[in-house]
Amino acid sequence: MADLLTSTFAVLNEILSAGNAITAFSLLLYSLTFHLRERVARAFAILMASVAVLYFADVMAGTAQAQSEIEMWLRFQWLGIAFLPAAYLHLSDALLAATGRPSRGRRLLLLRITYAVAGGAFAAAGLGTSLAGPLIDAGPVRYLVAGPALAPYMAFSLATIAIAGVNFLRAYRRCLTQDSRRRMGYFLVGSIGPFLGWFPFLSVGGPWLLGSPAAFFGFIALSNAAVAIMLVLMAYPVAYYGVSYPDRVVKSRLFEWLLRGPVVASTILAVMVTVNRLGLRLGIENTRAVPLAMVAFLLLLQYGISWIRPAVERWLFYGQDRNDVSRLHLLEERLLTTGDLRQFLEAVLNSVSNLTGARSAFVAALGDGRLELEVAVGPDDPLRGPDELPQIVMSENAHDVPPLGTLFAWNGFWLLPLRGAEGCEVFGLLGFQQGAEAPDLGADERDAMKSLADRAAVALSQRRLQKEVFAAVDRLVPQAEEIQRLRAAARFAGGSVLDGNDRNGLQTEADLAHWVREALGHYWGGPRLTRSPLLGLQIVRRAMLETEGNPVNALRSILRQAMDQVRPEGDRRFTGDWMLYNILEMKFLEGRKVRDIALRLAMSEADLYRKQRVAIEAVAKAIAEMERVANRSPAA
Repeated sequence: MADLLTSTFAVLNEILSAGNAITAFSLLLYSLTFHLRERVARAFAILMASVAVLYFADVMAGTAQAQSEIEMWLRFQWLGIAFLPAAYLHLSDALLAATGRPSRGRRLLLLRITYAVAGGAFAAAGLGTSLAGPLIDAGPVRYLVAGPALAPYMAFSLATIAIAGVNFLRAYRRCLTQDSRRRMGYFLVGSIGPFLGWFPFLSVGGPWLLGSPAAFFGFIALSNAAVAIMLVLMAYPVAYYGVSYPDRVVKSRLFEWLLRGPVVASTILAVMVTVNRLGLRLGIENTRAVPLAMVAFLLLLQYGISWIRPAVERWLFYGQDRNDVSRLHLLEERLLTTGDLRQFLEAVLNSVSNLTGARSAFVAALGDGRLELEVAVGPDDPLRGPDELPQIVMSENAHDVPPLGTLFAWNGFWLLPLRGAEGCEVFGLLGFQQGAEAPDLGADERDAMKSLADRAAVALSQRRLQKEVFAAVDRLVPQAEEIQRLRAAARFAGGSVLDGNDRNGLQTEADLAHWVREALGHYWGGPRLTRSPLLGLQIVRRAMLETEGNPVNALRSILRQAMDQVRPEGDRRFTGDWMLYNILEMKFLEGRKVRDIALRLAMSEADLYRKQRVAIEAVAKAIAEMERVANRSPAA
């Protein structure tokens, strides 16, 4: 019975160790994908990398057969053992700084010392026996015996982790809001997990612990299961650093990442190990059921996640915002895009052509005193210019337009006004080409034509309404992003960021330079311009008054004004004092290639990139100064 428990716990331990390696690596990728520029996330990524190395080396050593390979992986495992205490301290220092308590030099000095000791410890464990001695084969497990320097190193590492724990508590106490304290509480509990996976139990007390193998493996399996949960508890509050998205978006993104990453990968790994072990017990080695079971479970898991995730997210993450978010999702699903409108109107025109026998037909939308062609079918071009518009359509009095169902001739086409439900406003025209005589339609055909015209009118009216919604969204997004950014900054740092000291919306000069570089890269259009955090600047909001409320054009004008401040006086030349402006104009306004610019300015590409960085920083400084002036002066 004891042997069965030992073997069962050993297999479970292999699965959990591999699952923890996968979870840590997934969280490492998550941090590097969404929060790379945030110091807390970078420190957390180092901690997750250490944990991933720990468990990955443990799995590789457990599955290796040759003694030399086992020893190699166990010594490689010291990369994670050595650097994990330093990563703890690094993360604690970053958390304290994020909550408004930056280092005054002592913590940074200790951090550098800790990383230096970690590098030396890894070298000592990998190249000698002072920390990790010879390999011990204890039957179910193999481990490196403790070296003479292990005790002082462990004392130093435990002291480092203790200091990190004190810093975690200090960061927890500095959290003032209920949500921030709750999340930091999760972090405190989760921070125990990496320590459980880090401590070298066998090297410290191998013979004593292995006196009861079943109890030892049971404890390790339970510990590994707890580590998996605690890693997620740590990742949850860290996911909020460096992002200005609403809480529901952060939760949803992390939840989906965990489901489609660690959960799926760990489950498939468990299926592979379990089916393979069952095959060996049945006397079937390398059974073909293993890949079939893996593929089947992979598909079932993806299907299950796609099916239950939306409902679980609404229940867990949306709370009182559930109705608002549902309406937004409904709008996204039911939105009538330009492509949808074209498809629908093409179907309407095809029906019109079949009904009347017309060779060509079109639908045009009426707006701003002119017709805009939406869809046309057939070989003839219905609209050749605004001068040929029927004057009756251009009338300001809607009652002058022929009533619904009345056809009138224009430019070789028979036209039918498309009105709204009340019958007053004209949204456009439906036209079809059918000779000089009006089409002779029966009662049923006239009813069908009226139905087609009504549907085309509804589509045009909905499209106009959606354009108004989009215009409102364009005006709303910059201010909403600014509020979300300030709210995100106050999650852990308290309300000091809201007291007016951050009114210019700029966190650091590096942030501003980064945003300017991205916006210039999409100067003539692109998501980095249309979604730029710079849209929330006061100068951009004021410039919108001159750009008919268009925030993108306002930002483009501000960028151009800042670039003009970099421009020297006089006519443009290709001399040293014009270098920065010439780079900006040729790279971002003219869109030239780097090689062509370097040849024109007689410099190497490497030097061009350096000068370009200086030019972008100059533009960023000009924008920062413009924003400071705008904040000091009253609004126009």
